[in-house]
Amino acid sequence: MRAARIVLAASLALVSATVLARVGDGPETLRGPADFAGIADPRQRSLALFAEMGKVIRSPRCLNCHPRTDSPTQGDAMTLHSPPVTRGPRGEGVTAMRCRTCHGDANVAFSGSEGSIPGDPHWHLAPREMAWQGRTLGQICRQMSDPSRNGGKSLAQLVEHNGEDHLVGWAWRPGPGRKPAPGTQALFGALTQAWVDSGAACPD
Repeated sequence: MRAARIVLAASLALVSATVLARVGDGPETLRGPADFAGIADPRQRSLALFAEMGKVIRSPRCLNCHPRTDSPTQGDAMTLHSPPVTRGPRGEGVTAMRCRTCHGDANVAFSGSEGSIPGDPHWHLAPREMAWQGRTLGQICRQMSDPSRNGGKSLAQLVEHNGEDHLVGWAWRPGPGRKPAPGTQALFGALTQAWVDSGAACPD
């Protein structure tokens, strides 16, 4: 009888853990705008929405291409890019070491392994003024909403960029050997729209 109770308890714990893994508020999940609709104060709702966006923004998939130096990082551990490369004048590398030398239009999986070389038709580093590594979420938020530091984008264009840009979308299809950003690009775009609609407030 006691053994049966132990097995039942273990089974329930496993089911609970599985459910929590699917619907919980951990780093692998991304809640949608509706989950914040109950926050009556627009500013507080806006801050909560951007904090949720931060799960994507602070993912290695995004931070690796938004370095604070002229060299990108790579992988889930965000180690210095190997081979050594530098930004170059347009964020596309320097002569004889362009990003396109190794990064093609699509991911290329290594034969017989779980690794891959990432690829996208527009593969490049984010501009220096959009460096995110080492910055607080509030600092990143102010960068993103400032046209002088976000590539001249209005808030409406930022929504489109986050939700539809092909290179941004790579974060959710990074190829073998890399963990995708939380959620989906469509959900990230919807969160960005809800953040803008609620006033585009930034954390301190």
